[in-house]
Amino acid sequence: MPAPQPTPRTTIVIALYPGVTHLDFTGPHQVLSRAPDARVLTASLGGQDIAAEGLVFSKLADLAAIERCDVLLVPGGFGCAEAMLDEAFMAQVRRLGASARYVTSVCTGSLILAAAGLLAGKRAACHWAWRDQLRLFGVQVSAARVERDGQVITGGGVTAGIDFAFVLLAELAGEAYAQQIQLALEYAPDPPFDAGRPETAPPEIVAAVQARLAAITGDRMAAVAEAARRLQAA
Repeated sequence: MPAPQPTPRTTIVIALYPGVTHLDFTGPHQVLSRAPDARVLTASLGGQDIAAEGLVFSKLADLAAIERCDVLLVPGGFGCAEAMLDEAFMAQVRRLGASARYVTSVCTGSLILAAAGLLAGKRAACHWAWRDQLRLFGVQVSAARVERDGQVITGGGVTAGIDFAFVLLAELAGEAYAQQIQLALEYAPDPPFDAGRPETAPPEIVAAVQARLAAITGDRMAAVAEAARRLQAA
């Protein structure tokens, strides 16, 4: 009688780049690292160290050396515009995403997936301030905190990554297991203010945040437009 074959491991790759927002991936990493029989790789081009808003992440895997993955996760961040125009980085995103079982993102990571041509015709979420830019890539914009369209699962801005991770964990290991991990991590959000979405925040708060973001809007729009042009020309 042949010996039983071991269950293949689930490989989850989190693709990092300079200027990534660390909570976009550390929140999901905390959840997904508890997926049974899963290997979670945080990776960058050449395995280079990545600085993220005051923290430096080192001993990363080399994106180009990863043969394949079951889940590709791209987080967002203020560096996403530069990442979209980095052909070496985008080539690895395209390569890994093309054969992944799940193509996923948090925050403006969906812009990177879209620029890679992985979201055409799909519904996808993004940070509320930037979600309309997805339309330039032929993506159906979703205002959901977590959006699923087939193999594509995307989270909204930053903290939505934790909700996203539980949705993905339930997909990988079942709802009961995901609920066990939710309890183990005591994930029971109870924010002190109802200001986490523009639909609920006071108008003056929304205006203040929009004013702060205005400084990078022009450069990001230019980068998105160029990334969309490159995609159409490919």
